[in-house]
Amino acid sequence: MSDWNAAQYHRLSDPQRGWGIRVLERLQPVAGERILDIGCGTGRLTSEIPARAPGTVATGMDRSWTMLEQARERFASIAAFAQADGTALPFGTSFDAVFSTATFHWIQDHDALFGEIHRVLKPGGRLVSQCGGGPNLQRLYQRASAMRSSPPFRDFFHGWTNPWNFETVEATEIRLRTTGFVDVRVSLEAAQTPFRSVGEYAEFVTTVCLRHHLDRLPQELREPFVDELAEAAAGDDPPLTLDYWRLNIDARKRVSIADARKAQGSPEGLHYA
Repeated sequence: MSDWNAAQYHRLSDPQRGWGIRVLERLQPVAGERILDIGCGTGRLTSEIPARAPGTVATGMDRSWTMLEQARERFASIAAFAQADGTALPFGTSFDAVFSTATFHWIQDHDALFGEIHRVLKPGGRLVSQCGGGPNLQRLYQRASAMRSSPPFRDFFHGWTNPWNFETVEATEIRLRTTGFVDVRVSLEAAQTPFRSVGEYAEFVTTVCLRHHLDRLPQELREPFVDELAEAAAGDDPPLTLDYWRLNIDARKRVSIADARKAQGSPEGLHYA
């Protein structure tokens, strides 16, 4: 699997940044907090955390080396960046908050993901995130599915499995509570995203939505694959609009009586249930 075209993504990801800014408003970072951004990409949102709350310590984490190269080039003086997988976080219990946007839907194992987030959060720490969910990009991916079964593309998609995981509100609520989170709030919202031209639509889906498909195809079939999808989208009502759906996730790690006593400086040796 090829890595992201990170420079292109940085230039094209205004929709993701716009959604992320609203998630940052939910996060409400406070000076002195340590905050982990899972799936930081090129660091556009990670850099906003200390900008909004000077004195916060922001760490951006991503699986993609090319994304991290862009993030460090632009924001190394503002935040730290680490390469890691969301299901195997290389941190101890050290964060006051975990923040994430447009990432969890690229992780198949949400049980492991939420377990790791719960582990690295301090007692009382919060998870504030958003990802694709429910019928996210259903129209685009249904069309792509039909094309995977048709000539001249079908020979390149043997053994295909969808690389995304668009979870439901209900399944996410259950998973978070089972993991040990409290104050769980999960919701789904539409985020229709229009483009001004066939060219802009094609460039965006090439970089952001169809990377896994295009990796399967020889160079000479990639442009025809995207062009067919873009032309179909031009006939939609409204035209050239991606049917994004965003799954909003807020939760908090439970504070036990023992944690509360410890935070208040209770004497060592006492045991609290």
